[in-house]
Amino acid sequence: MSDNRKPREAESRELAQRPDAWKPPEVLPEPNPRPGWAHRWVRISMQGNSDPGNIASKLREGYEPVRAEEYPEMMMHATEEGRFKGGIEVGGLLLCRIPEEFIGQRNAYYDKQARAQMESVDNTFMRNNDPRMPLFKDRRSEVTIGRN
Repeated sequence: MSDNRKPREAESRELAQRPDAWKPPEVLPEPNPRPGWAHRWVRISMQGNSDPGNIASKLREGYEPVRAEEYPEMMMHATEEGRFKGGIEVGGLLLCRIPEEFIGQRNAYYDKQARAQMESVDNTFMRNNDPRMPLFKDRRSEVTIGRN
């Protein structure tokens, strides 16, 4: 009778144990990282209406739709019809990728734009400076929480 029983060690509660803590499910699945590529979900439709302007601007920026064959972990989200057939779509969003070097170049461009705008604001602000009552452009801020 003992021949058809499993050893006690094989019956472990750890195999059937639930996770320790609940966490909300991900709204959008993340693909496994690929070296040299950054991924982003791009809107192709909203409330059932297509948004060709948004996807066109992202394609001009350098994003390209991801093919489901290249990302087997995302195959369940593959589109079987429409303009982006074979792509990965979730709720009107299309998974796209861009070379990481483009991301660095874009960030540098916008940093330069922001610095130029701040310099312009400072120049306009300091133009109204009077030696009798000088203006200060102190950019330091301090955050305190509660009282000591």
